Amino acid sequence: MPRTWVTVLASHPSVSMETETTQRIEPPSCPGLPIVFMITYAELFSILAAAILKSKKVVFDYVVVDEAQDLSAAHLRFFAALGGVRPNALFFAGDLGQRIFQQPFSWRTLGVDIRGRSRTLRVNYRTSHQIRTQADRLLGPVVTDVDGNSENRSDTVSVFNGPPPTIRSLKSESEEIKTVGKWIAEQAKAGVMPHEFAVFVRSEAELDRAQAAAKEGGLAFKILDEHVETTSGYVSISTMHLAKGLEFRAVAVMACDDEIIPLQARIETVGDDADLQEVYDTERHLLYVACTRARDHLLVTGVEPVSEFLDDFTKADQGRAAHG
Repeated sequence: MPRTWVTVLASHPSVSMETETTQRIEPPSCPGLPIVFMITYAELFSILAAAILKSKKVVFDYVVVDEAQDLSAAHLRFFAALGGVRPNALFFAGDLGQRIFQQPFSWRTLGVDIRGRSRTLRVNYRTSHQIRTQADRLLGPVVTDVDGNSENRSDTVSVFNGPPPTIRSLKSESEEIKTVGKWIAEQAKAGVMPHEFAVFVRSEAELDRAQAAAKEGGLAFKILDEHVETTSGYVSISTMHLAKGLEFRAVAVMACDDEIIPLQARIETVGDDADLQEVYDTERHLLYVACTRARDHLLVTGVEPVSEFLDDFTKADQGRAAHG
């Protein structure tokens, strides 16, 4: 019997999280008028997990899941049901430093225990040594999940070098726009094609600044939607949440201002220290994801007072200078 595989890429939760059932019931008071029941994807995956466990049938021999750090509890419960009690039926690939969509939770309590069975990949093929080492300062040398699994990032290596990232603190939005526009024009003159550029901002509220910078640089641009389809001849502009999975030769991360990242509106909603730490962690991860979309060239800018996170990019350099 041939073996069956299924490969899953964890999708962005920015897409609608509701789906319709096909059940139609006519209310007694309104004959002929159907009621369409709505369920969330979380409910859908929970229902599927229960059905698979009840049937006790092997649906797939093996399941491969990418972007596993963004799985929800319902997703994982579903995959645990697919794997059953077979020890090697599930394979997950993910990066704890790029968890930006889900609250952390215990995999072990849902039936997926990877303790002692995971390994960290050490070679980075996408990002230059200079960009990677500075971006890693946002996360620290070790990232740990709820079950105690740790990723030691201190011995990761990149396979190529490039110029160091540029971090700029500007006096006004207009100065920032001119600075980013000039940088885009210089990189384009050096040979970077329009579709090899991206400009990322924290939220939709800052997209106007990114558009103005692209115009200042003299290049056409396209604002990416949830389909994240880049177009030849156009600079890609989007929020940081849509940056996952993308790669560009040159990236500008703009509007890294105080109260924009970390987003003040999120901070004001938290009720205890644990929730506050989670907000700070995911906001750091957002900036990390945006910066590591760059292969060769990275510019990070903000308007004073800038985000406290920008200090992390420069503190190690300042420490070396102090001891030099």
